[in-house]
Amino acid sequence: PSAAVQGRRGIVWRECGDGLECGTLSVPVDWARPRGLRTQIDLARMPARDPYRGLGALVVNTGAPSTIQDVRARPDTVSELTRWFDVVLVEPRGIGDRGSRAMVRCSVPPPDPLLLQLAPGRASWRSYARQNAAYGKSCRIAAGPAYGGLTARQTAHDLDALRAALGERRLRYFGNGYGAVYGLAYLELFPRRVERMYLEGVPDLGEPSLERRATARARAAERRLGHFRDWCRSRLGCPLDDDAPAVIDDLYERVPLPAGAGRTLDARGVAAAVYAGLEPGRWPELARALSQAEEGDAAALAAMTDVPPQAGPATVTRAAACRDFGPAVPTHTELVALEERLRAPAPRVGWLSARHEAAHCLGLPGPAQPPGIRLPGLVRLPGAASSAGPMRLPGALQSSESGGLPGVVPSAAPEHRPDAVQSSGPGDLPGVVPSPGTSRLPGSGQASGAPRRAEGASVLVGVGRLDIGAVRVPGAAVLRHGDGPGAYLLQGEAKLRAACLRTRVHDYLVNGVRPRASCSGELVADP
Repeated sequence: PSAAVQGRRGIVWRECGDGLECGTLSVPVDWARPRGLRTQIDLARMPARDPYRGLGALVVNTGAPSTIQDVRARPDTVSELTRWFDVVLVEPRGIGDRGSRAMVRCSVPPPDPLLLQLAPGRASWRSYARQNAAYGKSCRIAAGPAYGGLTARQTAHDLDALRAALGERRLRYFGNGYGAVYGLAYLELFPRRVERMYLEGVPDLGEPSLERRATARARAAERRLGHFRDWCRSRLGCPLDDDAPAVIDDLYERVPLPAGAGRTLDARGVAAAVYAGLEPGRWPELARALSQAEEGDAAALAAMTDVPPQAGPATVTRAAACRDFGPAVPTHTELVALEERLRAPAPRVGWLSARHEAAHCLGLPGPAQPPGIRLPGLVRLPGAASSAGPMRLPGALQSSESGGLPGVVPSAAPEHRPDAVQSSGPGDLPGVVPSPGTSRLPGSGQASGAPRRAEGASVLVGVGRLDIGAVRVPGAAVLRHGDGPGAYLLQGEAKLRAACLRTRVHDYLVNGVRPRASCSGELVADP
């Protein structure tokens, strides 16, 4: 609609470009004091293509610094979901659309963790801590009284207010990365108000020990290096003729490496460059840079450690995350000792994870309350790329290559809306039929052949082979896939609409169909 539309419970939607309708929601700074100071959160809506056949609202947070700006830049990440839903993009507190009054604009940018990885000395450690503290102080000043409400649990209350404002009895939610953390917080606070959730790349931030976090990330980095080696071996034309780890070992033996314009690269610089290049999207770049360094020119490898310039104003994202889950930061002496301990399980590059983990919250205040989402019964299992492994509740449903699904979901699942749109057969919802390797969730009573309502697992968790870590949540079905964090969104951006992962996520969100088998990786391009 061209005119502003008054939404339920006061949301006013107005056209705001890029096919979006924007609005705001007023919420208390502290939900324990609902009559106190208020703040606002930014919203945007992609209306369902056919409002007469839609299933209602699906709330989305992509985990980007701004979900709305992310979708403006990459609409194909979520636009396919409008075949069935009004896609409602929600920002956490302090984050907003371009030009929004809801955005907390910190006047001092946060320092890049690369700076701490490249400079091991005590003076650099102190300088980094001062820069990070200045960033945090600027965020507190910019946010004013609203700063105290910048937590995941307050955001979970905001999600519930949004659910009510949209007229939904239960929440449908898609959360990626840190957006999945808000989903976990909602599950903790409002477990019976969940219709369905898809959570992807769920970080395991409940671990208070920095050493255990760093050890998990260190071992994951070494495994990613192994995946990079296997990827390169399987690609015709990969410039690394030899085993990639062997090339790295050879470069360590030859440091300092000439990197052009009088620059050299030491062993720490080599490790930092490889560490930065282990993101799957950078594998082709890393392969070329290692090959050129082996031939005597490490300029491209050194460039992988260049700190990118700050794009736009600094956001409150890091400060808020440290308020939620920041671990106790060690002293410089303790960190150096931890690095040495990490060289045993992660000798090539993973040992840098200690500085990566410490860098985010060094110099910032710790959590406002004990960190972690307190979902009862969480246990760690092997999986993803985390040494501690992702976390799972006993009885959770897990997809596997064999398709075996032992156990059942907990019986205390939320009830579902009696007025929800149901399909009368596999073709009733356009484009969605149960795909091979899926099964209906148990406990649905309806005619044979019709997609069943999700009355068992109300959560589906995507766990990628290249994820650093992940959590399993109570009653969740688990969909394993061969890509890394943000795979669903990246596949949409690449227009891989028929990808296994996306098809099965849609089957789940629309029809309540749980996947019974894993999906292979589909994202990494040839070098």
